[in-house]
Amino acid sequence: MSGMLHGVLFDLDGTLLDTAPDMHGALDRLLLEHGRDPLPFAAVRGHVSHGSNALVRLGFPDAAPALRETLKQRYLEIYARDLCLSTALFPGLPELLAEMEARGLRLGVVTNKPGWLTGPLLDALGLTPRLATVVSGDTLPQRKPAPEPMWLAAKQAGAAPDRFVYIGDAERDIAAGRAAGMRTLVADWGYIDASENPAAWLADARLQAPADFWPWLDSLPGIRRCLAS
Repeated sequence: MSGMLHGVLFDLDGTLLDTAPDMHGALDRLLLEHGRDPLPFAAVRGHVSHGSNALVRLGFPDAAPALRETLKQRYLEIYARDLCLSTALFPGLPELLAEMEARGLRLGVVTNKPGWLTGPLLDALGLTPRLATVVSGDTLPQRKPAPEPMWLAAKQAGAAPDRFVYIGDAERDIAAGRAAGMRTLVADWGYIDASENPAAWLADARLQAPADFWPWLDSLPGIRRCLAS
């Protein structure tokens, strides 16, 4: 990390926001529309970070590609209608964000979720005014794990990429942050499937809870001079 820590960027689904209840609910309604049994929440949660494509594949594993695309569009229609019924910041995130702001750190979101869903969701939760940058999955031609969205977020938030930390709960999050020259942290509270191995993602550290951010930061050499003021 070069110079002061300027800001912290977050993945959205499974890192900043617990969107799984609403995304699971939309999938269940789609399944019911097609005469299929709903899936238990536990079977769906670990797939939410991988987006609508992954959820439709989970619910309709036998669907042909063309039908799967139609199902995905219908899923997104259903989800957009009830975007924020149960979605909220994960426990511990309100306190973490408030402390980051108090210390002068810039906050941002880099997500593969499309902007037409990301914007209304952040607005509904009152988060938009608090964010220095929001880069969605359709902001650029490239998406995570490509580094371009990370570079754009750093530019919009006003500092070089190596002055940011990126927190995410998927391998592509860590790959994108590393490729962009940022420090990276795995959000262990997120939507990590039992089949995944976060230890192999080569992040700088793993956080079991949001409050673990501060002990990690304090463990870095010279951290007292690295915090933005």
